[in-house]
Amino acid sequence: MAGLKDRIDRSIASIETRVPGFGDGGFIGIVLGSGVGGLADAVQDAIAVPYSTIEGFANTSVVGHRGRLVCGTLGGCKVAVMQGRVHLYEGHSMPDVVHGVRVLASAGARAVVLTNAAGGLDTSFDVGDLMVIDDHLNFTGQNPLAGMDSLELGPRFPDVTHAWAPALRDALLAAGTEVGVPIRRGVYVGMLGPSYETPAEVRMLQIVGGHAVGMSTVPEALSLAQLGCPVAGVSVISNAAAGTEGAGILDHAHVAEVAVQASSRMTALLTCFLTNREQWWNSPNGALE
Repeated sequence: MAGLKDRIDRSIASIETRVPGFGDGGFIGIVLGSGVGGLADAVQDAIAVPYSTIEGFANTSVVGHRGRLVCGTLGGCKVAVMQGRVHLYEGHSMPDVVHGVRVLASAGARAVVLTNAAGGLDTSFDVGDLMVIDDHLNFTGQNPLAGMDSLELGPRFPDVTHAWAPALRDALLAAGTEVGVPIRRGVYVGMLGPSYETPAEVRMLQIVGGHAVGMSTVPEALSLAQLGCPVAGVSVISNAAAGTEGAGILDHAHVAEVAVQASSRMTALLTCFLTNREQWWNSPNGALE
């Protein structure tokens, strides 16, 4: 839709007033979820642009989401880091929720890494584990591509077989081995929220193949797939899902606290991943050729 493309272009132009050359691409986009915003502090030569100053961006209201775009270098690689995201459960529209990643892809991101805090559905997972996303299940009841009848942002019916780029996934697993950070892997389930899942819902999600569950990420991945931008994802297992052993009382403050504790491991993982980017930069289903 012309309105979406115009909004994206205005956002890129707005960012370029603070970050010259942003629209020239050649960077990796990173979206930081609840509690892992500390990774942005590792970005060198950083220029931080508050969302409130970027035309077309919505502001986040969730604790643990700083609401800034941080541009600089990490692991010797140019990065544009979204320090926080907005969510459907905050009352934002779907175009607002995915606008940030659409801007990253349209500005020429070679790939985007999505991070989040998630509940563990797989009972073999421990709180604090990192999980590389193999695939996803969309239980939000919405799709960011619905209603779009223009080809300006990509095909109306995109193939999402490899929405989660295998080359990027493999590079993240290798980086985990190199830095000594154990990595799980599995299927991320996206829910609408903001309430946590009931024990019955958790059992259902386990039966259909979910390994972790959260309230973000899936709309962003679908939007990036439409734009042809390779995607990778890492979840911090911040709590045991309702009804599973050790679940206790679910609380966002605790979720964010666990994610903060895992932030140093996330930073080490992604720094190594970016440092070794020659392994995947031009790989099929990895980064744009």
